[in-house]
Formats: sequence, C-alpha cells, structure tokens
Amino acid sequence: MEFSGLEKLSLVDFDDNLTATLFMAGCPFRCPFCHNADLVLHPGLAPKIPFEEILDYLQKRKGVLDAVCITGGEPTLMPDLEEKIRAIRALGYAIKLDSNGYNPDILRDLIHKGLLDYVAMDIKNSKLRYSETAGTPIDIHRIEESVELLKTCGVRYEFRTTIMEEFHDYGDIQKIGEWIQGAPRYYLQKYTDGEHCIQHYFHEISPQKALEFKEIIKAYVGNVGFRGYEF
Repeated sequence: MEFSGLEKLSLVDFDDNLTATLFMAGCPFRCPFCHNADLVLHPGLAPKIPFEEILDYLQKRKGVLDAVCITGGEPTLMPDLEEKIRAIRALGYAIKLDSNGYNPDILRDLIHKGLLDYVAMDIKNSKLRYSETAGTPIDIHRIEESVELLKTCGVRYEFRTTIMEEFHDYGDIQKIGEWIQGAPRYYLQKYTDGEHCIQHYFHEISPQKALEFKEIIKAYVGNVGFRGYEF
C-alpha cells in the first residue's frame, strides 16, 4: 500500500526535529472537524506515491532531515506499515507515528519491536462523548487499551485533543484529565475551519477558555501545551 502525501519538510510535527511527513489515506473515524477529508472519505481516489520515490528522497536528505512522521488518515490501517518503517529506519531516521489508537494490537507490536521513537495519540473527547466526536460508533475499550499501552510501554508519547465549542466543555476536559492521569505530555489543539474539513462552521475555543482548560488538565498531566494558539 502506498502513501498518498509527502510533506518534504516540517518544523512542527516532531519536536525540534527536521521532519518529513508521510500521509496515509483511510481512517475508521469520521471526525466532522477532520482537516484531511479527501484522505478519510475517498481513500481510493487519493494520489499514490511510489515508496521507492519516498526512499530516494529520504536517501538524498540524509544528514539534513532528522525524522519521519507517519500520519493519516490512520496509518495503522496500512498492511505493510512495519515493512515501510523498517526501510525508513534503515536510512537512519527516527520515526514518529500519529494514531487515533483504534488498533492497539498493531501499535503494541510496533512498539515492542522497537520501531517507534515517538507516538502522538489523539484523545477525541471524554469516554461518554467519544463516538459523537469521532463521527461513528466507537469501541471505547480499544481506545482505553492504547492509552494504557502508551502509559506503560516506555516509548516517548503525547496525547492531544482538538478542542471546539460544540464538543468540549469543562466537564469533558476534567474527564479526559482523569482518564490520562500520569501522562507526561498533553496538547490542546486549536480548531481551525478549512476547505479540506469534513464539515464546517464549528466554533473554536477562545484563548481564555483554552487557558482554563489547561488549568484543569494540569492537575493530571506533567506538561500541558497548546498548538495553534498564540499567547
């Protein structure tokens, strides 16, 4: 299975690493605020980049780039993901995986084989509102399994939530904090409407309210940060 997108240089996807980001088409979720609608809703129509071209680019950028971020869609749907990660790691790159956590067995296998350097997992909402926020019925036990896996596996990781007025209130943030208690890093991400979102016209959380959300989460998580907000 081929990747459907390549961002040749990112300064924001993996800490301070100079990163190339690969996009995989397809996802079991239908989060209405998702900004990769084409990859999620029409994966069969997404462009395909021969993996040999990606490896050729990464070979040429050795010593310049530090890492590769694999995102989606949901990359754990890729049947040959392990093979591709091994090929990229063989060039000397660190690997960051973005995931919704819905395939804990695949995530566990990749971690236990030492193939991931960092995992960023979305926490869509509190457990009671997960299916609503994900846009489709969700087996919450699969998400819970991935959360517990990351909290105990020894690989660096973060949890993150894209917040908006229609889906997140103070009680939801409190419940998220209780759920992920002990995590080292959690990010509140600003919702931004755009032409590639699945649905439109949701409302962003104000900076002041986002700061109030942070105060709630701080009781449970080591470090709470923001993405998309400027203070």
